[in-house]
Amino acid sequence: MERQGRLGIGGHHSPIMLKDEWLTPPEIIAALGGALSFDLDPCAPIDRPWDFAKEHYTILDNGLLKRWHGRVWLNPPYGGPVIVGPWLRRMAAHGCGTALIFARTETDLFFETVWNQATALLFLHGRLFFHHADGTRANNNSGAPSVLIAYGARDAEVLRTCGLDGRFIELTEAA
Repeated sequence: MERQGRLGIGGHHSPIMLKDEWLTPPEIIAALGGALSFDLDPCAPIDRPWDFAKEHYTILDNGLLKRWHGRVWLNPPYGGPVIVGPWLRRMAAHGCGTALIFARTETDLFFETVWNQATALLFLHGRLFFHHADGTRANNNSGAPSVLIAYGARDAEVLRTCGLDGRFIELTEAA
């Protein structure tokens, strides 16, 4: 079972994930301005090999219940819309920061929190290799496409100019 525990975020193309804590590849954070460019990561791992923001809330803090401030980095716990939904709703309401999620563009949650509320998107080319809590890269890719979601003009501009391989889309109409 340990071998399976080291697979990618999607259990490598399995519909059932083995865990929901996956670290953002450090090159993504670096391309978006580095950890010090984000004020808060509200759902950071307890033990992390690198920082994602100036301040971190962990599962012990319950970041959904705490005050969010400044530019937020959000890589929410994975596990479907019941898990991801509250985090994306909070991010959309906060309106300042960038989120990283699977590009499930047809879902109700994506329509509610992304298409109808985000400022811009960067659909990443290829599939990401996330990292385990100890910092090691997963052996397999995530098993699904990923998208960076900007909330606010500043984050939209960062996505537009970050140099990550993908397709940038500015959302011009609010629902």
